[in-house]
Amino acid sequence: MARRRKGRNVHGIFLLDKGLGGSSNHALQQVKRVFGAAKAGHTGALDPLATGMLPICLGEATKFSQFLLDADKKYSVTATLGIRTTTSDADGEVVERKPVNVSEADIRAAVEAFAGHSEQVPSMFSALKYQGKPLYTYARQGIEVPREARPITIFSIEITRLQGEQVDLEVHCSKGTYIRSLVDDLGQNLGCGAYVSRLHRSAVAKYPPARMMSLEALQQYAEKCTEQGSTDWSQLDQLLLPMDTAVTSLEKVQIPAAKLTYFCNGNPVEAPTGSAQGMVRCYDEEGRFLGAGEIESPGRVAPKRLVVY
Repeated sequence: MARRRKGRNVHGIFLLDKGLGGSSNHALQQVKRVFGAAKAGHTGALDPLATGMLPICLGEATKFSQFLLDADKKYSVTATLGIRTTTSDADGEVVERKPVNVSEADIRAAVEAFAGHSEQVPSMFSALKYQGKPLYTYARQGIEVPREARPITIFSIEITRLQGEQVDLEVHCSKGTYIRSLVDDLGQNLGCGAYVSRLHRSAVAKYPPARMMSLEALQQYAEKCTEQGSTDWSQLDQLLLPMDTAVTSLEKVQIPAAKLTYFCNGNPVEAPTGSAQGMVRCYDEEGRFLGAGEIESPGRVAPKRLVVY
């Protein structure tokens, strides 16, 4: 017999404003505990030294976390020139120090060169897997393994401050972009080295930064929703965004009522679609979110990830 999960069947997405220090998984467990959720998952880890937006998926919303992993991201980062570290951030050991004999024009030209499509070799301290283990497990043992360059896109990169050896950048990038690697490459291109001394993720997909809440603020709010040991879950759940916000970039498709049972049982059905191919978000005629489907052919949709209410 399968072991039943403890906790509530609560479904939605909480926008955590992750603080400095601590792992993303620790933050995830804290949010899960506050909501009393049976199931939770995050949508792309932030390093302990990184802060900012970390969408936490609860319940059935975890089925759509991959769409947020694949979404564009925005970062605010400080690159400190003249020093290179083992991890390309302040957590690593200094491996090289060089004088910063570069002009403002040199820095601006080097930064602007990153805009557009390119290929990036992932950092050894990333969570990408090699032979079933994250790269950082090898890196911590002093082992370097081969990594293939991956295509990335820098939609925009802008210098917001230049002061001494520090360069503040605003970066809008595609999935799979490692900001530490970008800053390390910047330092190498300038010939003086560089590392990330501050990193803040300001946006994931089109989620509004104003909806973010810190763990401390969430815990304080939860206390206000609790009286004599009993929590008003309906009040707490108002902090959650609907789970279909993870897939708003997909075309919306309505499944006809006559086909609904067949579709929910895992079968492809005829439904009006605007596109000839690709993933879609599916709803019934009353507007209830059903999950993600895939267009098999024009006007025919197969279920892929369905919500179980």
